[in-house]
Amino acid sequence: MTTDPQTTTEPDSDEDKIPFTAHLEELRSRLIVASIAVAIGFFLSYAFKEKLFDILSLPLIEVMGEGEKLVFLSLPEAFFTYLKVSFLSGIMLATPVILYEFWMFVAPGLYKKERKLLFPIIVLSSLFFIVGSLFGYFFVFPVGFKFFLGFASETIQPLPSMTEYFSLSAQLLLVFGLVFELPLIVTCLARLGLVSVDFLKKNRKYSILIIFIIAAILTPPDVVSQIMMAIPLIILYEISIVGAKLFGRKKGGEEEDPDETA
Repeated sequence: MTTDPQTTTEPDSDEDKIPFTAHLEELRSRLIVASIAVAIGFFLSYAFKEKLFDILSLPLIEVMGEGEKLVFLSLPEAFFTYLKVSFLSGIMLATPVILYEFWMFVAPGLYKKERKLLFPIIVLSSLFFIVGSLFGYFFVFPVGFKFFLGFASETIQPLPSMTEYFSLSAQLLLVFGLVFELPLIVTCLARLGLVSVDFLKKNRKYSILIIFIIAAILTPPDVVSQIMMAIPLIILYEISIVGAKLFGRKKGGEEEDPDETA
């Protein structure tokens, strides 16, 4: 009994013929491109290192008392902090390139119809990451830093150092940028048929519990920061359900049109 070759649903009939070393070589080349993009972003950012750190530290400066400043506790601390600020800025500037290289690496394993979604995914990935980081900067930073400084008293004076502040702020920026990718990730999983709208709705209460646990792990140990992360995550979860409903695989499974496979 012969099999009609047009009934295959494989994304790429030649994919299995590509040797594993070819995939490693492609991964290497894409990592090099991403690294070059980060390096270019780093050198561009280093030219404005003082201004970038001033912008990064502005939420803390605004809630500090008059005349209070950040300090550096060792001679090379300021220099290395400026390097870290420039590197973080370089990564953020190179985010579109990094996401593009990642999605292009996985593209050969997708159907032709799914490959058409790569550009919107790259744009939305960058947009969600930026929006998440900005949310942390404009809404979480002022509230969280004011909470921390509230422990000052007549006998206790806060002396935040450059390194400590950068580590905390960079962690929060990256965390909020990544968690805002939740709707896109869930929508992609629904598109692949790995999750369904019914599953997301049925497990909503468990998801909320997990969200608060994740917020407690990823944020500093204070209730304010945890709530400031948990609330948008819950909203993003609801947005994910909408995305899964609009773009997820239909019940019964969607058979890919053989004529549209690459």
